[in-house]
Amino acid sequence: FTAFVDGPNVAYFGRPTVHWSQVQTMVEELERMGETPLVIMPQKYIGPKFHLSTGQVQELPDEDLRIIRELLSERKLYIVPPRCFDDYYWMLSSVVEQREQDELPLNFGSDRLPGLRPMLISNDRMRDHRWSLMEPRLFRRWTSCHIVNYAIQPYEENEYERRNVTLFPADAFSREIQGNKAEMFENSTAWHFPVSGWPDSDRLCVTVIR
Repeated sequence: FTAFVDGPNVAYFGRPTVHWSQVQTMVEELERMGETPLVIMPQKYIGPKFHLSTGQVQELPDEDLRIIRELLSERKLYIVPPRCFDDYYWMLSSVVEQREQDELPLNFGSDRLPGLRPMLISNDRMRDHRWSLMEPRLFRRWTSCHIVNYAIQPYEENEYERRNVTLFPADAFSREIQGNKAEMFENSTAWHFPVSGWPDSDRLCVTVIR
């Protein structure tokens, strides 16, 4: 898989209730771009009826149930077991070893987004995990390289009609000072400093020759 979808985040996007039409729209857009997506969804939202955090009960229409069956049959949906935190599933999915190439080129002229694979489709700011999982710099580096934010066009009458999806790609490169081995000089390091306001470059490279 090249893209993991935060199912509840997408299903609730802009709505107080779960909308599987938005999940389907996201999957179709990712596939159109050449990605291989997997939706991560808690078991709670798979059944025909479930309780919302507001205390209300939502009953899924037949079309939503059809979408669920289709995603399951095509192996595009992973159901998180009860009492398990679904966020951890898509977060850990970004660091597991896969046979797919980890990083794609910028692909100018292509619909594929630049950056690391797999990418994570979510607008979750992960305030619950920011301080508990890893050191702040590592957490910031991980989110900047893997998290892809999105927007889904709202519907007017029919929520199952084709809607536009806008994806905001993760950084192709971490926006931090970085040091890399300078191949042309033995035992030397090339330091890359992010800069802004330069017309032809966004990094200053300084090589320390030993």
